[in-house]
Amino acid sequence: MSISCCVAQLACCCGSASCSLCCSCCPMIKTSTGTRVMYALYHILGTIVCCLMLSPTVAEGLKEHIPFYSDFCKTIQAGVDCERLVGYAAVYKVCFGMACFFFIFFLLMLNVKTSKNCRAYIHNGFWFVKFVVLTAMCAGAFFIPDQDTFHRAWLYIGAGGAFLFIIIQLILLVEFAHKWNKNWWAGTGQNKCWFAALALVTLSLYSVAVFALILMGIFYTDPDGCMLNKIVLGVNGGLCLIVSILAITPCVQKRKPNSGLLQSGVISCYVMYLTYSALASKPAEYIMRDGVNTTICVPQILGKGIQTDDKLVSVLGAIIMYGCVLYACLSSTTRSSSAALGVSRTPIVKPTEARCCFCFTPDEEGNYEVDGDEKGTQKVIHNEKQGVVYSYAFFHFVFFLGSLYVMMTLTNWFNYDTAALEKLFVRGNWSTFWIKMASCWICIVLFAWTLIAPMCCPQREFTA
Repeated sequence: MSISCCVAQLACCCGSASCSLCCSCCPMIKTSTGTRVMYALYHILGTIVCCLMLSPTVAEGLKEHIPFYSDFCKTIQAGVDCERLVGYAAVYKVCFGMACFFFIFFLLMLNVKTSKNCRAYIHNGFWFVKFVVLTAMCAGAFFIPDQDTFHRAWLYIGAGGAFLFIIIQLILLVEFAHKWNKNWWAGTGQNKCWFAALALVTLSLYSVAVFALILMGIFYTDPDGCMLNKIVLGVNGGLCLIVSILAITPCVQKRKPNSGLLQSGVISCYVMYLTYSALASKPAEYIMRDGVNTTICVPQILGKGIQTDDKLVSVLGAIIMYGCVLYACLSSTTRSSSAALGVSRTPIVKPTEARCCFCFTPDEEGNYEVDGDEKGTQKVIHNEKQGVVYSYAFFHFVFFLGSLYVMMTLTNWFNYDTAALEKLFVRGNWSTFWIKMASCWICIVLFAWTLIAPMCCPQREFTA
């Protein structure tokens, strides 16, 4: 690694320079993309820490390998075995720190319109300093007084923020589905194999959706009850069928030729996931069967089966969330993504070597010159010289909501219970169930509107 590259990395971590890798074989990257990916990595790191906090192995390891563990727990009033420093309570605190970090940046970046603004330098650089600040905020959350009130209040804030993030996630998903179908359909003009690929992917998506619907009908319904579950499955399955038929009707195809079953297949799978997540969050029902109080409407009797169910909901939610986040980070220089992240098309800028903020100065035309023989580093396209290509403030606001969504997803939207310290969170509540069901129906309405909007507003041009 050359000295100049070390200086560039130091400027990236502790200064306002754009981040880059000390490897010339790495593909070129836009300044705006590199910044968004770095913030996504921060978010992923925080999520990994939350997952470790949920692991019983981590809690047992701390108890066994720290001699003064019990005394420390009593000193900070975290419980006999520090139960408020691990498990769901710890997830709430780490996500509180992440949410505060991104919310502060949201306020700081309001009305930033040029990358030459001093606040823009903070947004695009100082990565080590920001990492220290983020770590300090997450650690400081563990010393918040009156933990019971904090958990109860943060639950309601988290539920509201997570619901808003689901709406943004729906917008990204619908935009992704339309763009996917448009790109693959365009490929059929050069190679007929794209028809087979479209058919195979569409068939796979619908197979997954139908299979999920059948499984939920088997495990979340009962002949002697679960009427609400049966109605929900019937309604959501019927809505998916309706939008699938709507997508291929002649009137829609005339105004929107790129519409097809691929988009409706993606939406159907996502609706099935939201339905599954909602049913998993619903309180269990009980009936008297053969003189025994029996639990119904859950995959298994309370215990191991429900824990497995909760883990699956959390894993699927995290995968979908980070899939949408990475998609937004890597593709949000297109006009169609501006509906979700407030970005616009930018002119093509000549790539240059990654530069250090104090080693390069702009010339009279606004271009940057390389100071000395700067070689061997990743090339960076500085595409924000004429102005920012996305809203810095809204970007951080989305990650603020994403932190709340991670918190609610990893804890499966559990309800806080002050009456039982040994079980701070209890499974299932009706508010969570209806929030997730509402997101299902909003998803269907949003997708249906993208199909019928060209017919309702024929004078307006709609993109993918």
